[in-house]
Amino acid sequence: MTTGKINVSVENIFPLIKKFLYNDHEIFLRELVSNATDATLKLKHLTSIGEAKVEYGNPIIEVKIDKEGKKIHLIDQGLGMTAEEVEKYINQIAFSGAEEFLEKYKDSAKDSGIIGHFGLGFYSAFMVASKVEIITKSYKDEPAAHWTCDGSPEFTIVKADKTERGTEIVLHIAEDSLEFLEEFKIRELLTKYNKFMPIPIKFGTKKEALPKPEDAKEDYKTEYIEVDNFINNTNPAWTKQPIDLTDEDYKNFYHELYPMQFEEPLFNIHLNVDYPFNLTGILYFPKMSADLQMQKDKIQMYQNQVFVTDNVEGIVPEFLGMLKGVIDSPDIPLNVSRSGLQADSNVKKISNYITRKVADKLKSLFTENREDFEKKWNDIKIVLEYGMLSEPKFYEKSGDFILYPTVDENYYNLAELKEAITTNQTDKNGKLVVLYASNKDAQHGYIEIAKDKGYKVLLLDSPIVSHLIQKLESDNENMTFVRVDSDHIDKLIQKEDTQISKLSEDESTQLKNVLEEIVPKANYSVQLEPMDSSAAPFIITQPEFMRRMKEMSQTGGGGMFGMGNFPEMYNLVVNTNSDLATTILNTSDKSAQESLVKQALDLAKISQGLLKGEELTAFVKRSFELIK
Repeated sequence: MTTGKINVSVENIFPLIKKFLYNDHEIFLRELVSNATDATLKLKHLTSIGEAKVEYGNPIIEVKIDKEGKKIHLIDQGLGMTAEEVEKYINQIAFSGAEEFLEKYKDSAKDSGIIGHFGLGFYSAFMVASKVEIITKSYKDEPAAHWTCDGSPEFTIVKADKTERGTEIVLHIAEDSLEFLEEFKIRELLTKYNKFMPIPIKFGTKKEALPKPEDAKEDYKTEYIEVDNFINNTNPAWTKQPIDLTDEDYKNFYHELYPMQFEEPLFNIHLNVDYPFNLTGILYFPKMSADLQMQKDKIQMYQNQVFVTDNVEGIVPEFLGMLKGVIDSPDIPLNVSRSGLQADSNVKKISNYITRKVADKLKSLFTENREDFEKKWNDIKIVLEYGMLSEPKFYEKSGDFILYPTVDENYYNLAELKEAITTNQTDKNGKLVVLYASNKDAQHGYIEIAKDKGYKVLLLDSPIVSHLIQKLESDNENMTFVRVDSDHIDKLIQKEDTQISKLSEDESTQLKNVLEEIVPKANYSVQLEPMDSSAAPFIITQPEFMRRMKEMSQTGGGGMFGMGNFPEMYNLVVNTNSDLATTILNTSDKSAQESLVKQALDLAKISQGLLKGEELTAFVKRSFELIK
């Protein structure tokens, strides 16, 4: 028997480990299972090169709970250790890592992910255990060793009678961690962290139905047998080559990752790169809503098939955080702070690679089956539009696949759109005017007026559209976007020929005075315009610039502080060539004149969806009075 004292200056190192890592105390199981996996994979390598003269076989890792004895056992069939190796790796290297960790993090210890970086994985066991035993037999022909430590720097090593190769770790669970003796808790942790580990992990047993015999009688009852319960898929889809996977395989893996997700993903992107860094993974595009408060943290980050986090900020470009799936890389420095991670050059390369790969995949989907891509556009556009705004490298490639649908569901990319509207929608100053609507129903009347002129109207209805068109305008000289209800149509696309007003200058001034006395100044600015006599007499518009700045302010940005709180301002455009304008002007009865203006204003409000509540009730009542 050997006894000794671990060479460490921090006498109370175990309470400190427990205190500083307590927020993440569940990771002890991840660390210990990962160690067991490493030991098994190292043995596989040594046997494959002939250095270990033993049979590799079909090793497993087993996790057992002894609730009565308040113990957890982790058993592997890997390399094992000799007594000298236990002394070296457990008492010297790992413990010096523990001390270094505490020295560096004794004041904050914010990032418990640092644990692996300091070779401290094994000592995470003391976060939940008051005593830890290691019973281990090396693949070398040497006696087994039994190491024991009760959470002080004191340890003992004695010979053990273990005859099978591998290591068994026994955790004597501390009184404040008894939750880890519950079967459901350990199953939950194994499923969370070790669901895709490369070595089979056994945890208890389960009942499996025997196949029904062909000659079974009518009253046959299904028979069950007890079988080992393996909790992990050792060969998940992302570890395979894309050529070896079918569409069905990808869908099945999606449901394995997200058992409660019943909708099928729209499509997937398989990541597979080994230079200048290692990265594999599968990203899925689920159906998206137009809600900017999207669910993030749906991409799972693995390191060599060990789950690490679902907070992939800084690794995955922000706009792709709305996707689902898996990324696995041994090259991501998970043991540094989040700010350090974002500054890491490898991480930046990985983020750029993912952006490029996603853009390439989108281009190929668009090229190979445009019709299908168009059908999926509404379900993916919010992610891609956000990507255009947030990732310059994505924006550079986006012209190949970003679509601009019309209200009639025709889809154009930007080059096609310019070609389609240049002849008809270039104004007298040579500027290409792109008309768009944000709501087909609310802006229906305005859309129809534009279509009557032969104009194409896009449907751009995502919440970030104001930011997006601002960027497109800045990158496309002589092109401007205007919402179809931001002015009357002849003003939106000004041509050389102008309408002549039926009213004289004096009559127009007189009419404007009458209107301004009746129309509320707080919300409406009256404009007189000569339009076609068949056009609506009163049109309510909202100036493009003011509305756009307000929208941008509300969704973050816009450059005009406080615009989101501005009251809504509209233009009331009155057609001086309409019969109603002449009637209002020629009505001498002030009361009748006021009624005409109010009725016409309310009708214009209805076309913009602005007539609500008390005003709507009064309008309906007044309208019924008129048709008595």
